[in-house]
Amino acid sequence: MPLIARLRAYAAGMFGAPASPPDPEAEQHLAAVALLVHVARVDGTLAAVERDRLARLLTHRFAPDEARAKALIERAISFDDETRDVAELVEMIGRDVPEEERRGLLGLAWAVAAADGRVHEFEDDLVWRVGQLLGFDDAAITATRAVALAGLPTPQAPAR
Repeated sequence: MPLIARLRAYAAGMFGAPASPPDPEAEQHLAAVALLVHVARVDGTLAAVERDRLARLLTHRFAPDEARAKALIERAISFDDETRDVAELVEMIGRDVPEEERRGLLGLAWAVAAADGRVHEFEDDLVWRVGQLLGFDDAAITATRAVALAGLPTPQAPAR
């Protein structure tokens, strides 16, 4: 059972709140955005440039407009704080998600990592791990990175 469903069940039991039926798609989206927030914060901060890029990337993909994308980012920050690690977030997203959607999420992670014009070592290692957790081999991760970073200012990253 995903973490958010467990939290809802706990709240319902403790406070007598009605247990709303979980929306699996909304939970997957929140977990995906929390994963992207985690990538953005792995260097210790969620810089304004990272937050802005994240909002632009989420608009029309997970939120209908930038204001709702920013609200989703705030929820995802809290959700990321409550989650143990990225493996748990990837588990919530689900392994049955089609490959193209997983590849798109990995591309978004690379784009968020490069938001400040540089992919830092911690970001590179984390996104690489996310790619593996999403079921991709090194060649697929490298190819996704190249596509995601094409057209962006050339990020400096550790060589693999």
